[in-house]
Amino acid sequence: MVENQLSLTPEKPNKAANILPIIIVVTALLALSSTAIFIKIAVSQMSAITTLFNRLWIATIIFGLWSGINQARTQIRDDEPILPKQRYPIKEIAFLIAVGLVHVLGRLCWTWSLTQTGAANANALGSLNPLFTTLGGWLFFGQIFGRKFIIGLILAIVGAIGVGFEDLLHSDNNITGDAITGDAVAVISSVFYAANFLLIEQIRNKFSTLTILVWRCVIGTSLMIPVVLIFEKQVFPVTLSGWLVVFALAAICEALGHGLIVYSLKTFSSGFISLLLLLNPVIVAIVAWILFSENLSVFNLLGLALILGGIYLATSNKESMKSNVNTPIQSPAESES
Repeated sequence: MVENQLSLTPEKPNKAANILPIIIVVTALLALSSTAIFIKIAVSQMSAITTLFNRLWIATIIFGLWSGINQARTQIRDDEPILPKQRYPIKEIAFLIAVGLVHVLGRLCWTWSLTQTGAANANALGSLNPLFTTLGGWLFFGQIFGRKFIIGLILAIVGAIGVGFEDLLHSDNNITGDAITGDAVAVISSVFYAANFLLIEQIRNKFSTLTILVWRCVIGTSLMIPVVLIFEKQVFPVTLSGWLVVFALAAICEALGHGLIVYSLKTFSSGFISLLLLLNPVIVAIVAWILFSENLSVFNLLGLALILGGIYLATSNKESMKSNVNTPIQSPAESES
């Protein structure tokens, strides 16, 4: 009896180690699924540019405080500096800056698209990044994806397009119409999202999660300052509900959602993470139907079914799920988790 108990104990950490990354990704998806709803509320009181600017600077403060608390706690515990002086190659610094640039461009495009088209549409078309992530990973970083993963990817993308197909049918034939313009900008945002995932995956073995998140928000906020000062008269929310919604965007969507996504890129490939994010239209379409009375047509339902089926098929290809980048360094917060 004792031998059986002893033989079982080594398996528990392995099971926990396998389940924890999935729990982290699921938590991130739930947090990110609220993004479109919060933005829909925010843009009814302020512009898309103002919404993004306030989301980024608040998230910068959150990540900065988080980083400072971790450093102070580690110094008290170990009585030594947390981060030794280290020089990084120019290429890695350039990648870190590029992450901040494509991050803010992707957020700006997608946030603005929500003012022109439906929440389900913007999420579906903005979630086409798995196509660009997979293609970019194959072309620029030599990543290899299995047949099942590719088939699942295609099915999920077709499903994502199907979710918003009804809106395209009911939009006018003028390609400069608001709905078509919003859809096109949402697709452009997916290109920036793909670049963001690919770049982060490449530097996750050089910088800690907090370092990437802090500098991504710092760079994004710095880029948004001249934009908001030039084009906007209202820089900050003017109502309590406005402040609450931008804080929710920063804390729940940016800090929790995107923070966990960046953390997950040490375990999963950027292609797989971006594919899982296609579950967002499934959640958002249902919530938008409840809160904003956005109808779910037959195309929507078929699209959602294809997304689920495609992701299920893609996850059966284990090798395509794993990141091919070396194990990243860990910050004290990561090593304790």
